Amino acid sequence: MEYLILAAALLVLFLIYACNCIITDRKRRKAFEKSLHTDYGKASEKKYPDGRLATIAGHFRKKDALYAIDDITWNDLDMDRVFQAMDHTFSAAGEEALYTILRCPCLSEEELLRRDDLIGYFMEHEQQRVALQLFYARMGRTGKYSIYDYLDYLDTLGKRSNVRHYAVLGLMILAVALCFVKPSLGIAALCALICINMVTYFKEKGEIDPYITTFGYFLRVLRVVKELEGYKLDKIKDMTQELCKRGAHFKRFSRFSFLLMHQSDMASGNPLDLIVEYLRMGLHLNLIKFNTMLEQVRMYKEDIIYMIEQLGYLEAMLAVGWYRASLPYFTKPEFSASLHKCHSRAIDDEEKCDDAFPVFTAENMYHPLIEEPVANSISVTRDVLLTGSNASGKSTFLKTVAISQILAQSVATVPAERFVTSFFRVYTSMALRDDLKAKESYFIVEIKAMKRILDAVSCQDEGVRAPVMCFVDEVLRGTNTVERIASSTQILRSLAEGDTLSFAATHDIELTELLQDVYENYHFTEEIAESDVQFSYRLQQGKATSRNAIRLLGVMGYDESIIERAEEMARTFMREGVWKS
Repeated sequence: MEYLILAAALLVLFLIYACNCIITDRKRRKAFEKSLHTDYGKASEKKYPDGRLATIAGHFRKKDALYAIDDITWNDLDMDRVFQAMDHTFSAAGEEALYTILRCPCLSEEELLRRDDLIGYFMEHEQQRVALQLFYARMGRTGKYSIYDYLDYLDTLGKRSNVRHYAVLGLMILAVALCFVKPSLGIAALCALICINMVTYFKEKGEIDPYITTFGYFLRVLRVVKELEGYKLDKIKDMTQELCKRGAHFKRFSRFSFLLMHQSDMASGNPLDLIVEYLRMGLHLNLIKFNTMLEQVRMYKEDIIYMIEQLGYLEAMLAVGWYRASLPYFTKPEFSASLHKCHSRAIDDEEKCDDAFPVFTAENMYHPLIEEPVANSISVTRDVLLTGSNASGKSTFLKTVAISQILAQSVATVPAERFVTSFFRVYTSMALRDDLKAKESYFIVEIKAMKRILDAVSCQDEGVRAPVMCFVDEVLRGTNTVERIASSTQILRSLAEGDTLSFAATHDIELTELLQDVYENYHFTEEIAESDVQFSYRLQQGKATSRNAIRLLGVMGYDESIIERAEEMARTFMREGVWKS
C-alpha cells in the first residue's frame, strides 16, 4: 500500500511538472506571437555570436553570381551593419537568403517588381505575415556552419551501405529461431552478434554525429513545407505547390526519423533513455536510418537546395517589410532605360551641359545607419566631384548614394523621398588600409582597388550590358601631391568618359579646374565661430572655396603667427600658382 501511495505521489508530481512545462511553453509562444504584432517596425536587436556573419555568407560564397558586390565595396560601405539592421529573420535559410540578395543586386526590373509585390503584400496583411514568421521560428537555425556547408560536408562521408547491418540483423533472427531448437547455441550466437554490433557502434556513431544537425534542419524544412501546404495562402500558391511537389520525394526520409533524431542520454538516469540506447547499440537502428536518409539527400540534393532557397527568399521579403516599417521614410526606385551622361566636349558651345536630362536624381536621401541623419538632394547629368574639409560629410554622402543604389537594386527600398537611377554595377575605393598579410603598402592596395574598377568598366560578361557606378574617396592619397594630382586627373577622366557614373571626393582643389569639363562640382563646408566649428552636412553646388583647414588650427590653439604665415602662403599660391616660402 505504501508503495502505491509513493507511486501515486510521484505520478502527481510528474503530471504537475509536465503541465507546468506545457503552460510555460504556451506562454512563451503567445508572448513571441504578440511581439510579432507589437514590435513590427522596431529596430533589430538580434545578437550575432562571433563568426556568425561569416557563416551567414555561406550561401553567397557558393553562388556564382554575375556582378555581385565585391568584398572591398561591401566592407567600404559597412554593409554588414546594413544587413544586420534589415535582418528580422528567424531561420538560417532566411538569414542567408537576405544576405545573398543584398550581395547580388538585380540588373533588370522584373525581379524587383516581384520582390516589391511580396514585400508590400505582407506589410498590408499582418495575420498572414505573423503566421509565416511563426513557421520560420519553428524552422530555426543551424549550428555554427552554413546550411549549405553542411550539405557539402555530407559528401565527405563517402559511400555508405546498410548491407552489413541488415546481414547482422538477419543472423540475429536466425539466432532467435535457433533458440527454440538449441537454446544454448542460439543464445550464444545472439550474444556474439550483439557484442559485434556494440563494438562497432561507437565508431560509426562518432562518424555520423556531426551530420545529425543537418538532417534535423532538413526535417524542419519539410515540416514548414507541410505547414505552408495546409495554410493555403493564395499569394504564394505557385511557390507552395512547387515546394510540396519536391518535398514529396522525402516521405521515406521523414518516416521513422525519430530513430535517429531522438538523442538519448545514458547519464540522465532515465530508464527509457537507457533502454533506447542499448537497443541502438545492439541493433544499429539509428545507423541504418542515417544511411537511408543520406541516400535520399544525395539523390534529391537539388530539391533540398531549392526548398531552402525558396523558403529563405520568402522570409527575406518578410524581413524587408519589417525594415521598411522601421525607416523614417522610404521610396521605391524609379529606373530609367539606360545611362546617358552629358559630355560637354561633345556638344556645341552654345548648348549648356546643365540643360541635359538628369541621369541620377535623389531627393532628401539619408544614410540609413545614422540615428539623426541630414538628408540631401542631388540631380546630375554627369559625374560628380566633391570637395570640402575633413569631417564635413563627403565620405558619408558617397556611402549614402552607394548604399541607396544597392538597396534600390536588391530590395526596391531606398532611404529617400525620390530616387531615379539606372541599373549599375557598384564599386567603391574608400576605406582602404595597408595589407600587412600580403606585405602591400597602402598605395599598392589603393592602385589595385582602382584598377579593378577600370577593369570592370571595360568588362561586359555574357553580353549583359550594365554600366558601373563607382565611388572614390581621395584618389591615390598614398603618394605625393604632384603625382597624385596628375594620376588622379587621368584616372577620373578615364572613368568619366567610360560607361560609368562616378562620384569622387577629394581635398585637391586643383582637380575641380582640371576636370570641370567632365565633372559637376559639389562641396560641403563648415562654419567656424570663435573656438568652435559647426558642420551643416548640407550638399552645395560648386567647388569648395574656403580654406578652413588653416583656420581650424586656431580653434585647436595653434600659435597665431603659424596661422597667419600659412594663410599668406595659401593666398599667394591661389593667386600665382606657385608656392613661396
